[in-house]
Amino acid sequence: NIVIGGAAGAFPPLIGWAAVTGEIAVLPVLLFLITFLWTPPHFWALALYKDTEYAKAGLPMLPVVAGHKATRNQILIYSVILVAASLLPWALGLLGTIYGLTAAGTGFLFLLAAIQLWQKDADTYAKRLFGFSIFYLFAIFASVIIDSI
Repeated sequence: NIVIGGAAGAFPPLIGWAAVTGEIAVLPVLLFLITFLWTPPHFWALALYKDTEYAKAGLPMLPVVAGHKATRNQILIYSVILVAASLLPWALGLLGTIYGLTAAGTGFLFLLAAIQLWQKDADTYAKRLFGFSIFYLFAIFASVIIDSI
C-alpha cells in the first residue's frame, strides 16, 4: 500500500513544474523519483514502531503482514536506491554544488540510519530514521530551490 500510494504522493513536483512551465523535464521527473523512493523507508520506519496499532486497526502495513526483518530489509534496499537517485540531479548537471553537497551529506546520514535499523530491530532506530527522513526530504527540496536561485 505504501509503494503504490507513494506514487500519488510523489506527483506534486511534476504537477507544479508542468503548471508553471507547461512542459515536463528531466529534473521534475527525478524529483518525483526521489519522493517516490523516499516514501517507503519513511512510512515503514513509522510502521515498525507503530505495528501493533496498525494491526489493531486492520491496516496491512509491511511490518504487520511480512514482519520486522522483511521490513528492515526493504527499508535498506529503498534507502540505497533513494540515495543513488538523489545524486542524479547533480551528476547530470541539472543542479549545482549546494544540491550535490546536501544530497551527499544527508544521503550518507539517511543510509547510516537505515543501516543501524537494519542491524538492530529497535524502536529507537526506527524513530530516528523516521524523524531524519522528514528533515532529509526538506533539505533535498530546499537545496533544489537554493541551488536554482
